[in-house]
Amino acid sequence: MKNELVADFHVPKEKVTVIPFGINNAVPNSPLSTAEAKRQLGINDSDKTLLFFGNIAPYKGLKYLVDAFGELAKRDDSYRLIIAGKVKPGHRKYWSEIHSQIATSEVQKHIIERIEHIPDEEVELYFKAADVLIVPYVHIFQSGVPFLAYSFGLPVIPTDVGSLRQGIVEGRTGFVCRPEDSSDLARTIEKYFDSELFRNLENRRLEIKEYANERYSWNKVAAITTAVYSRLLTSDFWRLTSTRRGTPSASRRRLRSEL
Repeated sequence: MKNELVADFHVPKEKVTVIPFGINNAVPNSPLSTAEAKRQLGINDSDKTLLFFGNIAPYKGLKYLVDAFGELAKRDDSYRLIIAGKVKPGHRKYWSEIHSQIATSEVQKHIIERIEHIPDEEVELYFKAADVLIVPYVHIFQSGVPFLAYSFGLPVIPTDVGSLRQGIVEGRTGFVCRPEDSSDLARTIEKYFDSELFRNLENRRLEIKEYANERYSWNKVAAITTAVYSRLLTSDFWRLTSTRRGTPSASRRRLRSEL
């Protein structure tokens, strides 16, 4: 986003401050275990469970995930897919086409659909039942869903669009795949389930939480935001009060208008 501001709108790069996307830790997080969450959704402990979470719309790339899942489930019967979220207004036809594809596929029985708004108190059920979050977006700047996953210690597989790659440490917090490429997404999912990250997932969950809380904490967001405004106020105060033009009240009016 900073690069686009500089390149397309000619904003001086020193005028742009990048503030991290704060980790989403506002939803309830009870002692519910992974095993119990899977049990409540009718999933076996050994099932390889993928999660798609959030609004359903074309830019989210759900179609590519469903195609990739079809490839995976035909080769390995232990794969499961959870689709949890509501259809974004205006995109009911998009979901209807995907739902029809699922309903007529051989892997329908491996897909759990919860197509509605997920209340905060139920969010943890889906993130704790999953072994990995899939973010198959076609285009976007950034999304809060990966940071919600991190708050539960859940690895993420996003597509390489917008700033999504910057939130991933390959092999430690997830893996990145190509956008609009269901075969590459399927290969990346298989790569994840063959990785040390998945084999040692219960221990790695704590590492992911610590990484996210250190890099994307609200304390860090607040500190950077405060520093930006402090620099603005300090520089403008000295610039405006050091000039001899205008009365103090005029300087104050200028300060207000420029800020």
